[in-house]
Formats: sequence, structure tokens, C-alpha cells
Amino acid sequence: MQFIYFLNLTERLIDDNNWTEKDEKIVSDHFKRLLQMKDNGQLILAGKTSDRDPVGVVIFNAKNHEEACKIMNDDPAIRKGIMSGELRPYRVALISEENNS
Repeated sequence: MQFIYFLNLTERLIDDNNWTEKDEKIVSDHFKRLLQMKDNGQLILAGKTSDRDPVGVVIFNAKNHEEACKIMNDDPAIRKGIMSGELRPYRVALISEENNS
């Protein structure tokens, strides 16, 4: 099964001046986890919008909704409170191998 979760920064972090070294470390851990998901074939796509208030997107495979919830909630950014997450079932309809950058 495929799922998508959306990530939103806490209000405090919308202003770039409010970021701390601790926040940066959490985001680094978040990115490392996404790389692990990619390496084990679980991750389909991850990225974020590039506007003032970015929204992150993670599309991934999971056995069921319960496992998908655990995957989302174990994301360091969510677990450590700098982002909130919203999980939804998802189904990739088309994917272009040529645009994988």
C-alpha cells in the first residue's frame, strides 16, 4: 500500500531567524531517515514546496495504515515537535523515470 504524509513547520520556525542548532540537527536526522527509507525501497518520493511557508511531502510504501502511522510518527521532525504531520492513503498513478532529479 502507498501513503503520503504532509509536514508543516511549527509556527516558531516559519521565521528563519528562530532556527536553533537543535532544530537543524532534528532536520538532519529527518533527512537521514528519509535516505534510509530510500535505501530500503520504502520511500517513493520526498520533497517540499519552495514558498514562504513550505509543506513537506513524503510518499512511501507500508503494509497497512497502522504501519504507515508508525512510520510518520517516528519521523524525527514530528517526534521532536518541530513539524506536524498529516497522513493519507495514496496511490501513484503515473511516474516518469526521466524526471527523478
